[in-house]
Amino acid sequence: MGITYLAAAAAGSTTTTTHKSNYTSILVIVVVFGLIYMLLIRPQRNRQRKAQQTQGEVTPGQRIITSAGIYGTVTSVEDQDLEIEVAPGVEIRILRRAILNILPDDSPADDAPPEAETDFGDKPADDWDATDHNP
Repeated sequence: MGITYLAAAAAGSTTTTTHKSNYTSILVIVVVFGLIYMLLIRPQRNRQRKAQQTQGEVTPGQRIITSAGIYGTVTSVEDQDLEIEVAPGVEIRILRRAILNILPDDSPADDAPPEAETDFGDKPADDWDATDHNP
């Protein structure tokens, strides 16, 4: 009979400890989900909202850059499609959601200096031989 009382007393004391650890576990899970929301989900939603706003503001004549890295000038805007001129006389059709950014009117891409040619050392480019630089 004494063992039964001890078992009942032990079971009673563990139930209160178990309830406290359950509440602590739930609290930790809620805090982790809250942190994930604040650090990952919320900023991503803000970026999506900003991208949709930018894509909705496109008008003909604006310079844009696409998500593929193509620079161009918008020539016509339809419902979900745009036509952009990527070179004089060359137009392509893209989806509106492919727009990454609208460039300002004084874009540095237009004023960029031409890329320098490959430097072959002291020799002129005509006299350069690949075997000269092999070890």
